[in-house]
Amino acid sequence: MPLKIELKPFERLLIGNAAIRNGSRRASFIIETVTKFLRESDVITESEADTACKRLYLTLTVMYLSDDPAAAENLFIAQASELMAAVPSTAPFIQDIYKEIEAREFYRAIKRGKELVQYETSLADRLNALPGEREGPA
Repeated sequence: MPLKIELKPFERLLIGNAAIRNGSRRASFIIETVTKFLRESDVITESEADTACKRLYLTLTVMYLSDDPAAAENLFIAQASELMAAVPSTAPFIQDIYKEIEAREFYRAIKRGKELVQYETSLADRLNALPGEREGPA
């Protein structure tokens, strides 16, 4: 079944091993064969992966785009184990992601990974909102 994709001006798209950047106008095209693709909004670079959940998300994108995801799967398991030990409340997210990986639904695993990154951001926001200790007079 063909898939119609619309790209915003200058939006990037990864199709297989090719990176495509749209021109200055909105464009649409149809993918007629089954292939792996990611929109720019679903891609994170190594330099952007500055937290544990973002690094795990990066591993998921590598797993999805790879022809042989075994190495990325092993890295995911190591990262996920460390993350769950440090932040146990991430376990339900990681379990959902792992179920998708077991089912070989790597794109769905990426979507679940995005939810984990959003959860991490909300945790960080809550921690930053906590009132700091006030220093008394010396």
